[in-house]
Amino acid sequence: MRSLLFQLANWFDQRLGVRETLLPMMTHPIPRGAAGPMGWWYVFGSASMTLLLLQVVTGIGLAFVYVPAPDAAYESLLYLNYQQPLGWFIRALHYYAGSGMVVLVLVHMTQVFLHGSYKYPRELTWVVGVLLLCCTLGMFFSGQILRWDPDAYWGLAVAGSMAGRVPVLGPWIVEVLHGGPVIGGGSLSRFFALHVFIIPGALISLLIVHLWLVLRCGISAPPSPDRPVDPATYDAEYHAELKTSGVPFFGDAILKDAFFSALAVIVVVMLAAVLGPKGPSELPDPTLGGANPRPEWPFLWLFALLSLSPPAAETFIILVFPLVLVAALLAVPLISRRGQRAPSRRPVAVLLVIVIYTTLGVLTYQGAVAPWSPAMQAWSGDPIPIRVVEQSSPLQLQGATVFQNKSCRNCHALDGVGGRRGPDLSNIGTRLTRERLIDQISNGTPGGGDMPAYGKQMGPHEMTAIVDFLVGLRPAGRDAAAETALPPR
Repeated sequence: MRSLLFQLANWFDQRLGVRETLLPMMTHPIPRGAAGPMGWWYVFGSASMTLLLLQVVTGIGLAFVYVPAPDAAYESLLYLNYQQPLGWFIRALHYYAGSGMVVLVLVHMTQVFLHGSYKYPRELTWVVGVLLLCCTLGMFFSGQILRWDPDAYWGLAVAGSMAGRVPVLGPWIVEVLHGGPVIGGGSLSRFFALHVFIIPGALISLLIVHLWLVLRCGISAPPSPDRPVDPATYDAEYHAELKTSGVPFFGDAILKDAFFSALAVIVVVMLAAVLGPKGPSELPDPTLGGANPRPEWPFLWLFALLSLSPPAAETFIILVFPLVLVAALLAVPLISRRGQRAPSRRPVAVLLVIVIYTTLGVLTYQGAVAPWSPAMQAWSGDPIPIRVVEQSSPLQLQGATVFQNKSCRNCHALDGVGGRRGPDLSNIGTRLTRERLIDQISNGTPGGGDMPAYGKQMGPHEMTAIVDFLVGLRPAGRDAAAETALPPR
């Protein structure tokens, strides 16, 4: 039997060339220091790949049940949580493996930065790693959209708002993301394609390139203060070291990788078993801005930064700031491609890491506890001020009720009481005409801005009542806004 198995294995190997392809990869030499006690600094990349594999396996299982349609996505997730055997556990594994992958990729990149492993000749390896981080975050965001709960819906609305501010191409990008002028079935199917096909395809392709660059350029030796990087002599010194003291990767190094990867999987399994799956919370309701939506934890720092910044800075934070961050990461090996690698000789790099992670930690905490709008519960906690409605007609009183029930006060204040995300509407009747108000409420902010479209969320009678109420919001003695007359020819 053993002889038959060896013959079968040799038959396949002669045709596939597995031995001559994989064996050199597994036995390629690495610096001795990378396999010794310092080798524990090199285990985060392998653990990230292990959690990616776990996500692929659990994602395939979830795809058998999940239905990417607005009228069925929520119910299919509830079916996974409560009826499908072990469905809740697979969902939890998928989520916490994704969270763990984000953490490990960040830790891996931090270790590479602190050890100066991005310097010559591994500049391109770092650049591909930055792109892998972007794909990992893209997977996390698109996965949140597939939960199709209030956080998912409003997260997609915010993404549309961000994309809509892109000059010239903004409306087209919003149309591509949403699959139409408003969030609907096309939106969910497109993000399903992004999460299941497009982003994983890009991530796996970049991962193959990344691994090839690791094999091609070699694993960097642990940093030493007396061994700065000099591109003119580095290659000769590195290969000479491998010949004299190099050890095969298939040895202590792979044992450390396997142990830490197994530990990462055990932690993910325990979190999944104890904490269970993430959501969904409830069905999304486009009329409830008061759902207090917030993004997933990797994006809470940006959420807090937007909440704490003045409205005038939002466009810069949304459009320019993320590009600046990515560009800065991509430029790291171009700015510092030679010189010292040891953290003890690079105090600026160490201080930069401390400042960045401290800032991210504080902003993440603020994003976790801060409301989406400074007065998030204004619609239910505070009634409309009596002064606003004491002279109102019956139709305007009905409009005030619609205004309250549709949660408009989550974003808009009346007499200074209410949300701050949108403008105070105490004098809106002097600024916008009836026609402009109908257009604004029906279609929302042009280009996917902050205000969603409510045209499909209100009946004709509700629209008439709320517009009449808003037209009446003006100081006593002031006329309602009028259309500006065309200048004479």
